[in-house]
Amino acid sequence: MWKIDRRNIVITESFFNPQTIAVVGASKTPGKVGHAVFANLVQGGFKGRLVPVNPSGGDLMGFECVKDLGDFEGTVDLGVIVVPTHLVKEAVSSSLKAGAKAIVVITAGFKESGAEGAALEKEIADLCVSRGARLMGPNCVGIINTEHLINASFATGMMAQGGISVISQSGAICTTVLDWAEGRHLGLAKLISLGNKADLDENDFLEALADDEQTKVILGYLTSIKSGDKFIRVTESVSAKKPVVILRAGTSESGSRAAASHTGALAGGDISYRAAFKRAGVIRADTFEALLDYSKAFAMQPIPQGDRVAIITNAGGPGIMAADAVENAGMHVAVINKSTAASLKAKLPAAASVGNPIDVLGDADPDRYVMVLDAAQEDDSVDAIIILLAPQAMTSPAEVARAIAQALRGNKPVLASFMGGKEVMPGRDELAAFNLPDYPSPERAVAALKAMVDYNSWLVRPPRIVTRFPVNRHRVERIMGRYRRIRSKQISEVDAKEILRAYDFAVPAGRLATNLEQAIDIAEHAGYPVAIKIVSPDIVHKSDIGGVKLGLSNEDQLADAFDLMMLRIKRKAPDAGIKGVYVEKMVDRGLETIIGMSRDPHFGPMLMFGLGGVFVEVMKDVAFHLAPITADEALKMLEGTKSYDMLRGARGQKKVDPLAIASGLQRISQLVTDFPQIEELDINPFIVGPIGTEPMVADARITLGEAGKEDD
Repeated sequence: MWKIDRRNIVITESFFNPQTIAVVGASKTPGKVGHAVFANLVQGGFKGRLVPVNPSGGDLMGFECVKDLGDFEGTVDLGVIVVPTHLVKEAVSSSLKAGAKAIVVITAGFKESGAEGAALEKEIADLCVSRGARLMGPNCVGIINTEHLINASFATGMMAQGGISVISQSGAICTTVLDWAEGRHLGLAKLISLGNKADLDENDFLEALADDEQTKVILGYLTSIKSGDKFIRVTESVSAKKPVVILRAGTSESGSRAAASHTGALAGGDISYRAAFKRAGVIRADTFEALLDYSKAFAMQPIPQGDRVAIITNAGGPGIMAADAVENAGMHVAVINKSTAASLKAKLPAAASVGNPIDVLGDADPDRYVMVLDAAQEDDSVDAIIILLAPQAMTSPAEVARAIAQALRGNKPVLASFMGGKEVMPGRDELAAFNLPDYPSPERAVAALKAMVDYNSWLVRPPRIVTRFPVNRHRVERIMGRYRRIRSKQISEVDAKEILRAYDFAVPAGRLATNLEQAIDIAEHAGYPVAIKIVSPDIVHKSDIGGVKLGLSNEDQLADAFDLMMLRIKRKAPDAGIKGVYVEKMVDRGLETIIGMSRDPHFGPMLMFGLGGVFVEVMKDVAFHLAPITADEALKMLEGTKSYDMLRGARGQKKVDPLAIASGLQRISQLVTDFPQIEELDINPFIVGPIGTEPMVADARITLGEAGKEDD
């Protein structure tokens, strides 16, 4: 487990539970941020000592203002800074001298405004670190802890206590979540506005919330992640204790980076974040709506132990919609036990359906809903329940809501969808009051449940055991050293295959030829048919300029192909340095796949798998996973592609061994972990034959980062 940084005790003690809070810049003018922050602390009911700092002195809301914090006789735990930008450094310094170990700078105008602001921001962060304090912000809304009645923010009002804690880079998202929670009668635990993250970032607060008893689920909005490697370690540890639901906006650096390899080109955009979240057990929300939907479900209901869903409805159409959504999400509409079905049939009207969805009919009263809900909660073939209600003249949504909420046993998650508007609103209000998650459509309820099911699957996943294969690292080190000395980034196919051979990949027999006579000799020893490929550090995409010729069956064909290739290369790439041609025996035909790696700037080596040809080029049917990878994760990568059935013999294909491909992915994972200077790697195609045969590397490309230098 990732151990919590002991410095984050400051977060728990001084940010979440300070005894004395100083507001530097507490204004007497309503409408100013400094006034709103101090008023929120007073009106929120903070039980500790409040110190308003205002150069004019006097009284503020019954508290005597301190003109300068240096005049305060006592120790400050938390300093909240709300002064103009040019005065912030002085305000931080005075807070530190007063003993503050936690500083919240709400003021804006720092790195988001340009180089001068960035320099000032760094000075302030360095000042805090030098005094053993932690800095939150600048350019943030502030911090709220409902448990200790702390509202050190300029958000409106104090929230009721609840189980959702919020971490957000966006101040607007903070205030929006607060308004949403209040509108749905939801309580919050803590709200943390990260701002510019000059010191404290998402990792620090995730660690601090991991053992916070008030927090049941962590809701996050992030536009960037400060330290990807640490983020994975931290969230993996936190997710083992409680759900972490994150909406990530924006695109990663890799999306704009020009990539030479297929893997690098396909791994752009947001894919690396998805892979990182999946590894760490983070529940990814793709929209703000989903962020709130998922968080509500996790905060209110137990985690399902499986994916078998019972659907209770008072109308056929909504029930069908829910059943479709369940199956489309990859879950299962539960097969109700025969004894349960028989019992329901005896108690429900003759026209009711006791299959699944269970239709209690449009005239269902609260007792009928409760009777079916009790049966579903008792049925061991059901893992989760979705209750639907469509407005009918005979239905009282409020009474049904109260009845089903009071009938919950807490052993299985129950989510509701009261569909409609005005008629069902009283019922939706009752559901919120009873802490039962409600959604305006069956699809949204199912999506929230799917997030819970996926989280449970992550919790019960097998232990992560990464296999280490016996390899020849020394051979790779020698090749890498040669490229490092000449400061070359592009490894030739000849050397790329030698590297892969050192990691026990099967590579066709072949060698480099510098003239036609050598090429003919190599071909005769390898055996026809052969392929020839141009070898040049200046030519990356060989086939684009006629640098590849396959299926040469005899000496005459080889000689003609050699001469024609040299002529074409001279015309199309006259300045390219030619080392010769690589002559190798043709690989037996099989299923073409691609496996590779692209090193993401945030999260490190990201592995890729896909079938060759149209599946990658057009359909982009590929799967990604962060290295290092386990055998189980490698197989899950294959299963994650739409074309996985091709490996199993669909559409006339011969069955191939998925374990052989998974082993290749694991070996790439070990190689790129052992050698962090590898920036990109492609094996394309990776020829896979029938079960019992060994996959073969037909072509390979390796690119080094930083001109072949090893990472620090």
